[in-house]
Amino acid sequence: MTEENQLIQVYRKLYQLYGPQGWWPLMDWEGKNPRKSGSSRGYHPLNYSLPENSRQRFEVILGSILTQNTAWTSAEKALWNLKNLDAVHPQSLLQLETEILKEAVRPAGFFNQKSVYLQNISRFFLELEDNVPSRKELLEVKGVGNETADSILLYAYHQPQFVVDNYTKRIFSHLGFVKENSSYSEVKDLFERCLPRSVPIYQEYHALIVEHAKRYYQKKPYTEIHLI
Repeated sequence: MTEENQLIQVYRKLYQLYGPQGWWPLMDWEGKNPRKSGSSRGYHPLNYSLPENSRQRFEVILGSILTQNTAWTSAEKALWNLKNLDAVHPQSLLQLETEILKEAVRPAGFFNQKSVYLQNISRFFLELEDNVPSRKELLEVKGVGNETADSILLYAYHQPQFVVDNYTKRIFSHLGFVKENSSYSEVKDLFERCLPRSVPIYQEYHALIVEHAKRYYQKKPYTEIHLI
């Protein structure tokens, strides 16, 4: 079986196990995904049109910064703090006093850094107006690395950029597709080369990887069910 067929087989198995994920969650969205571990609110299974406006898009962008090096449940708490301050808008966020912003971001960890990163991305978002940023432009924003840039492009702007996180490397090095020390670009290239260039598939595959890893790949030795 070719590498391409194996990756698609893993995707189908994960989809069969967990179903459509409806990721990226939105605070004001009423949908839920009861099959997810952890937070289950704000999800929109099989609705790939979201975010559908600038406000929702900016919320996804904030979430992509806040979830760096932390669980989504922690990032979500910080997002709700910002919402309660009416700061899920770039102008409002930039007008917050620094200490108030830091305190709001505190649940997501690294609050000194992330408060600066949120200000940086807010200015960038305002400069963009309604244009779609390039990956290169995003990576020039301090606080935006490869994973965050691809998350923003895939989930906020519906651009086919595959998101690679530590869970991706953990699972697929264990399955023998990549090495543990493979670079971000090497893993990204593998998925983009072997999968159809599809935003829904990229979104689902990434979210399914996260869900599977949270269940089976948190601690060594890994307990794996047969994916291939």
